[in-house]
Amino acid sequence: MLTAAVLASITFAVTFGPANITPVDVWGSILHHLGLGPSPLEPLRDSIVWDLRLPRILTAGAVGAGLAIAGVVMQAITRNPLADPYLLGLSSGASLGAVAVLLLGSALLLPFAAFLGAMIALAATLVLAGAFGRITPGRTILAGIAVSALAGAVTSLIIFWTVTGDSYREILGWLLGSLAGARWPAVGIAAVAILVAGVPITLSGRVLDAFAFGDTSAATLGINVQATRWIMLTGAAVLTGAMVSVSGAIGFVGLILPHAVRLLVGPRHRLLLPLSALVGASFLIWADTAARSLFDPRELPVGIVTAIIGAPVFAALLARRRVNS
Repeated sequence: MLTAAVLASITFAVTFGPANITPVDVWGSILHHLGLGPSPLEPLRDSIVWDLRLPRILTAGAVGAGLAIAGVVMQAITRNPLADPYLLGLSSGASLGAVAVLLLGSALLLPFAAFLGAMIALAATLVLAGAFGRITPGRTILAGIAVSALAGAVTSLIIFWTVTGDSYREILGWLLGSLAGARWPAVGIAAVAILVAGVPITLSGRVLDAFAFGDTSAATLGINVQATRWIMLTGAAVLTGAMVSVSGAIGFVGLILPHAVRLLVGPRHRLLLPLSALVGASFLIWADTAARSLFDPRELPVGIVTAIIGAPVFAALLARRRVNS
């Protein structure tokens, strides 16, 4: 049912806008570009579907799925219900890399620079966490907070020192999370990340279940705790870095959706991972559709929409948890 919901979300989200496009037109255009018949649309509206709306919506779906998967992993590995994909300083590192290339006028390098910044932030977090002894989840979280604060401060300093006129608008839009510039290369980056990191993680639900009762319990079940933890963290970090590189830092998706799905299906990761991915895909598709449609001709960064929705939902989840406990 959730898979069907994702496909329906993609179809109907493409129709939103002033171009008068129907769901039949959407699939006719898709089949045409796949070499399966003529397009029912004239060239301009066909281009709106294939070159503008569809890649943006597919990117939104992939980013939502990727962040939800990464959020599940971070909450399981750190045993911290407040963990999210950006816990290790990834978003701040990606923002630093993105701002640097935007100010240099090299927007084409933005995804690469953002991904590289995220990976450098991850490396810095792990080095800092291991500088004072054995790397533990608690030390890793604290190191991630420190790296995130430093990268955020450097980003703010660069913006304050160098931005003039209206050049801040592009930077601000990216920092708040935006899919406005997503085209087929962004779809490719997000899809590769899902295949390389997201799918293997999703198939590792039983391994994550072993961490639910602590490292000792996981070890008695035959899990190599240290190796598994860092493989999972690295996979989640690569997944998050790729998603941030094409969308900016979109908050709350990897934090609230795993909690919401967990309330419905329980804590078993064999179900929690794929269902969170599907819910994340649908959620971000509609959040981005609202961001580009509700205030037309103006467009909001999608990160604002996810925060407006996510903050009260997260508060409600916390209240429910308190009542149940």
